[in-house]
Amino acid sequence: MRAYEKSKEEQLEFLNVREATETGVSAKRVSIVSLKLVRESSILYKNRCVRSPQDGYLLFKQFLGDLDREYFVVMCLDTKNQPTAINICHIGSLNASIVHPREVMKTAILANSSSILVAHNHPSGLPEPSREDVEVTKRLAEAGKIIGIEVVDHLIIGDGEYVSLKERGCL
Repeated sequence: MRAYEKSKEEQLEFLNVREATETGVSAKRVSIVSLKLVRESSILYKNRCVRSPQDGYLLFKQFLGDLDREYFVVMCLDTKNQPTAINICHIGSLNASIVHPREVMKTAILANSSSILVAHNHPSGLPEPSREDVEVTKRLAEAGKIIGIEVVDHLIIGDGEYVSLKERGCL
């Protein structure tokens, strides 16, 4: 009996071929995909939830360490502000990183995040935000409002110190 049953993929393939033959136009192959996050490793976080920029800084500092170029990182948070995932969204150059809201929100959506905390380092060691840092933060906040994922803060990490753009009034 199984020999006569066709899988969904086989049935779709048959319909596509038949339709293309009837219209005289070659069929366009469309991929059927699934998406998932893949855990690469993990770190322990004793505080369990992020209550302040300082908490976020301590976790990002543990994750980032000393780097020689800019890393833009997304921390996904659940409804209790507990970190569920950290993703390196972009690795830039010595003094620049191109960040697009689509790439930042992709991880948050796949991780079913309620909110996100973003951060990037300044290899110069000075965490003073640039005009581009403020503009990216505002664009991320706008994108987050549209899709329902709050941007809690944007931290800029330097040598042993950080700047919170929320505390600076930029968010």
